[in-house]
Amino acid sequence: MTESYVIIGDGIAGGSAAKTLREESPDADITVITDEGEPLYNRILIKEYAKGKIPMEDPLFLHDEEWYEERDIALELNTHVTHIDPDGHVVHTHEGDDYEYDALLVATGGTPRQLPVDNSDADGVHHFWTFQDARGIADHAEESEKGIVVGAGLLGIDFAAICGARGIEANYLMRGDCWWRYALSEDGAGIIHDALRELDVEPVFQSGVDHFVTDDDGQVTGAVDPNGEEFEGEFVGVSIGLDFNTEFLRGSGIETDDGIVVDEFMETNVEDIYAAGDITRFYDVILEEHAQNGSWDSAKKQGAVAAKNMTAADGEAEEFRHVSSYSISHFKDLPFVSFGHPTIGDDDRERKYSDTEWRRLTFKNGKLIGGVLIGDLKLQSVFKRIIREERDLEGQKDLLLEEDFEMEMLEAPAQEQ
Repeated sequence: MTESYVIIGDGIAGGSAAKTLREESPDADITVITDEGEPLYNRILIKEYAKGKIPMEDPLFLHDEEWYEERDIALELNTHVTHIDPDGHVVHTHEGDDYEYDALLVATGGTPRQLPVDNSDADGVHHFWTFQDARGIADHAEESEKGIVVGAGLLGIDFAAICGARGIEANYLMRGDCWWRYALSEDGAGIIHDALRELDVEPVFQSGVDHFVTDDDGQVTGAVDPNGEEFEGEFVGVSIGLDFNTEFLRGSGIETDDGIVVDEFMETNVEDIYAAGDITRFYDVILEEHAQNGSWDSAKKQGAVAAKNMTAADGEAEEFRHVSSYSISHFKDLPFVSFGHPTIGDDDRERKYSDTEWRRLTFKNGKLIGGVLIGDLKLQSVFKRIIREERDLEGQKDLLLEEDFEMEMLEAPAQEQ
């Protein structure tokens, strides 16, 4: 009997799963359902398109429709899933079409969260997630002179870079004392602040948005922060996180907790239903607890692992064991990378080596779990290896801050002595 697999979502997690499913099960029926109007594209590079650095769209697509046809994978574009029936193993869609499955993967990601303030939906207020978003941003940014950026995190800074690349003079409104305050101190963030100013983007601290100001046509013209200060801007970029797409799971019995809860095999608590990508709260076998991670490489790996386990025989399941990383390349001669889980530790150590080089490492229960490197990334692979090996670093944490640190500087693990 032919197996049937359904994937909801065609981001990198869903695309990776589709590819792996076909490799693992050459004769299976595979269907990919997406509410977007185009197949898999590179979500990382669309910000370069919005900046005007990539003028053509074609290089951004990872899979065209022919890719699915060649692999006999059914691709359903512009299709909204309304609900699923785990007992009947059926996915229901908005046009009344039903898709039966033996195993189901949910990889729907999220949608950008709106600021809960007046006029947050005004013309000129942008959110950045899909290729369609990038097109609108590129068109508007090309004709704008003043901008406002809201959201002091890894996605918000993309808007700042777009302003810089497009020659938009902008204010970057931040609630705290520095950019990405959950992972950077003022020392490390200060390097980023200087780089932003070189792009003509001014960080504004202890700020935010009380409400947006619009003209008579509903076009945004500025923002007023909680301190009463007004900032002009006809181009506004907001990135304050994601709301995860789980509405269609109501009544399914699938456990959710700001996302879909899965085990180390990417399986939910409901038999034959898996999840992968941004939407998951996965069991991290290195941390030994559930965690969340929105990086591209993590989502790609999760999709592949989920697909292998959807097709695996009993007792052959593969664990998701991965140390993710997220890099920023918006600033000339100032590389930036975060890796692992840099925001959830119980101890951290940092050091600034120059005006453009800084390192912060995060520990939990005596083990390295994440970090941030600015200016010099050469030790990234070494630190990720230490995380994977779950090295006990009590009494040795400061060694990792040595500018020319090497693995040989650490004491050998007890079992190797």
